[in-house]
Amino acid sequence: MAKLDVLNTLGKSVGSIELDDAVFGLEEINEHVLWEVVKWQRAKRRSGTHSTKRRSEVRGSSKKPYKQKGTGNARQGSRKSPIYVGGGSTFGPKPRNYEYNINRKVRKLALRTALSVRCAEKKLIVLDTFGVAGGKTKAVATALAALGVKQPDHKVLIVDSEDNAELARGSRNLAVSKWIAPEGLNVYDILDHDTLIITSASAKAVEEALRP
Repeated sequence: MAKLDVLNTLGKSVGSIELDDAVFGLEEINEHVLWEVVKWQRAKRRSGTHSTKRRSEVRGSSKKPYKQKGTGNARQGSRKSPIYVGGGSTFGPKPRNYEYNINRKVRKLALRTALSVRCAEKKLIVLDTFGVAGGKTKAVATALAALGVKQPDHKVLIVDSEDNAELARGSRNLAVSKWIAPEGLNVYDILDHDTLIITSASAKAVEEALRP
């Protein structure tokens, strides 16, 4: 069992917590699984709304620009041909859905791996609670500075329950950091932020959900 100090928002140790090695202490880091899941997440986020016009969709006449023979030019049948400026696109993109499925066991393994990486790097900070008076962004930034992660030098991912509405509100205007509920914890956000801050209750909830 991995044993970590539990801190308060002043950066003082107020206890300790034991976390399951099966979730936070994997010895074998499977980088390929991380790559697969990050690729899957980024594919899901693509809007797929890109669209180009084919020659049948561009505006203009379909009249033959000049006679077939005798001009010395290559034969042409329409000004909407792709070789003309303003003509249609030949193989341009059309709206499509980039989403695809990936095995749930693979997703969970990747999440356990990402958590283990942050824990091994000593970039996982566990708090007892994360209270924010009045839901002020300044209060959140002050707490992060006390924990040694000053803004905007470090990107911080804060994980706590949705019930902590003041923390969620106070984190909205952070320049490079953000708050997320434990149910929404994902591989891309963990790897995209330098430090992971999680409350002890949320850590136990994540541990319970990901334990093999």
